[in-house]
Amino acid sequence: MTTQGLERAQQKMRDAGVAENAITVFTHYYGKLAEGATGIVPESSIRPVTELPALADLLAADRTPDTEALDRTVIIKLNGGLGTSMGMTKAKSLVPVRSGRTFLDLIVAQVMATRAEHGVRLPLILMDSFATSADTMAELAASPALRTPGVPLEFIQNQEPKLLVDDLAPVEWPADPTLEWCPPGHGDLYTALQGSGVLAQLLAAGYRYASVSNADNLGAAPSAELAAWFASTGAPFAMEVCERTRADRKGGHLAVREEDGRLVLREKAQTAEEDEEAFGDIERHRFFNTNNLWLDLQQLSDTLAERDGVLGLPLIRNRKRVDPTDRTSPEVYQIETAMGAAIEVFEGSQAIVVPRDRFLPVKTTNDLLLLRSDVYRVQEDGTLVRVDPTPPLVQLAPGPYQLIADFEQRFPHGAPSLREAGSLTVEGDWTFGHQVTIRGDVVLPPTDRPRTVPAGSVLDGHSGLPSDDGE
Repeated sequence: MTTQGLERAQQKMRDAGVAENAITVFTHYYGKLAEGATGIVPESSIRPVTELPALADLLAADRTPDTEALDRTVIIKLNGGLGTSMGMTKAKSLVPVRSGRTFLDLIVAQVMATRAEHGVRLPLILMDSFATSADTMAELAASPALRTPGVPLEFIQNQEPKLLVDDLAPVEWPADPTLEWCPPGHGDLYTALQGSGVLAQLLAAGYRYASVSNADNLGAAPSAELAAWFASTGAPFAMEVCERTRADRKGGHLAVREEDGRLVLREKAQTAEEDEEAFGDIERHRFFNTNNLWLDLQQLSDTLAERDGVLGLPLIRNRKRVDPTDRTSPEVYQIETAMGAAIEVFEGSQAIVVPRDRFLPVKTTNDLLLLRSDVYRVQEDGTLVRVDPTPPLVQLAPGPYQLIADFEQRFPHGAPSLREAGSLTVEGDWTFGHQVTIRGDVVLPPTDRPRTVPAGSVLDGHSGLPSDDGE
């Protein structure tokens, strides 16, 4: 049945217009799945990373960076997500962050400012999905100066069928056929770059390097220092990493494979149950992947050509329901890969430790509230500067705050002041008035009805609960 399942999946992809190289890659991973591959990386097969170069050392040298590498660099932002976990129906990058400016607005500002400062071309290219392309391109129509001659503003990531766990046949779900499909993970970056023709276009136009990051990470601004460093290494691939904290126990970490000494990335989904304690040990595995990556486009092109388009990233087998909102719907496998896992594919891959301010992802409304608060200041060049060296921990109750529309209703006057906060935990349904200040560690308890934090309140963790107007 698996042979029939593969043939049906391949035909389904062709009927949907999926590029042939993406079908070839899918076929490769289908074979791995049918053979019983799980993608698990045992703790016994790796050892910790101990020493890495640091961006801080490059900056301490106080040398003016060579901008030749930056002029041959393109900025690629992964922009395929709708932010469905936050209740969104359009590109997550179109959410306002500060003063009505969206993630996309600030990304454009960062690119344009870097071009002006260093006199470089620096194209911006988005890896969009079918769901995000139209809205995003409509927004960028207002920034004609952003366009770079001969370079597209976007290419589209691929899609693939979800596979039934029972027999690996492509699932059919007439109630909502869109749920029959899934993205192949951000490891599809390499396949989509090649299949779209954008990789060949960039090389023909004289570009050699790519700085890749997620669109929701405004910390990953263009960097002349990192571009110069990456070019000087001659490496095919480099990963920006940060020191892990307790908040990073679930994120993918860097390790060294015992078998061949290569750097590898291990994600949570690739960790066996008996190894979960070691996975979360931040003293043992010290560095996590920021998903800010550097690529040598020529070496990428050569490797893809040598391997018939199959880069060979480790498999991630994701087991889910075809309809995530319906627990009675059939179980399916989603075949995925992580783009950071390419660190083990290329011989001579590098990693560099960067400051935490290059990692400011927004995955939940907790993160969004922090970015909107006075803990950060937005510069003219679109970058965010952290005012307080230790940002507070924000935890908002999922019920009232998980969806962006509900979140906005409960902060009608913007974020409270968090510069003096150690943590803010909101367990109930609280709406915040104008100019609320949080100091120390504040917990707002569960409520039996919606309550209000009055305008001008100062909560310091010791002053008791705010009195509200009963509304």
